[in-house]
Amino acid sequence: MTLAPAPSAPPTAPTSPPPAVEAVALRKDFGPIHAIDGIDMALPPGRIYGLLGPNGSGKTTLIRLLTGLASATSGNAKVLSVAMPSRVNLAHIGYMTQSDGIYPELSVWENLSFFAALYGQTDKADLHRSLELVELDSRAGTPAMQLSGGMRRRLSLACALAHHPAVIFLDEPTVGVDPALRVQFWDHFHRLAADGATLLVSSHVMDEADRCDELLFIRDGHVLAQGTPAELRKRADTDNLEAAFLSFATQSATPSAAGSLAASSKEVAR
Repeated sequence: MTLAPAPSAPPTAPTSPPPAVEAVALRKDFGPIHAIDGIDMALPPGRIYGLLGPNGSGKTTLIRLLTGLASATSGNAKVLSVAMPSRVNLAHIGYMTQSDGIYPELSVWENLSFFAALYGQTDKADLHRSLELVELDSRAGTPAMQLSGGMRRRLSLACALAHHPAVIFLDEPTVGVDPALRVQFWDHFHRLAADGATLLVSSHVMDEADRCDELLFIRDGHVLAQGTPAELRKRADTDNLEAAFLSFATQSATPSAAGSLAASSKEVAR
């Protein structure tokens, strides 16, 4: 008597990794102002996300909520599946603020060494490579107060990336950076994403939008639209991302607010 072979188990469908960054009904009020007004997002890891919107649209407030540096009025935020704020989870997060978060009296090297040491990063060779990336290796001994504005931005970026974080929040990282170095920055951002890091980059400069894997258009604390640059152009029936932003903003605006959108879109494009 021949026994029939046991039926093989059905193939297991591959599971998607959990989102690197999440928000559920996230809200932040400042008195009567709804700076963040019920945002939901779930961003898979290993991609560059562009947070695009005019000044005052809520980009920095959203980043502060996601990093746990501000408390939400309601809703929840998670990074790497950990509810924020979480002091322990900050070891896996890099944050480059809109203003330069460095000590002007300390030298370039002292600033970098200090911030890296907070996360347990003491490998001097690795820190020197960080300075080479931002082209400040020759200015290691220079006090930060003697650097130009663009150089201070470069030092802030080096400090934010020194501990090799898994999730990186960059608030207008290329402001004041020359075009050649800006290209170098974005090349490095793409290498980080290819290695598995997740980047959320805020900007109001539309010519950087195409460098992102996915975009989130934000205005008045709302995410107007989310998708790849190509998808957003197609949905808005335009080849121009600035026009696409204006289209989505107009669709969501009340009639009384529609007249101000053209001025906002020009601000986004600057």
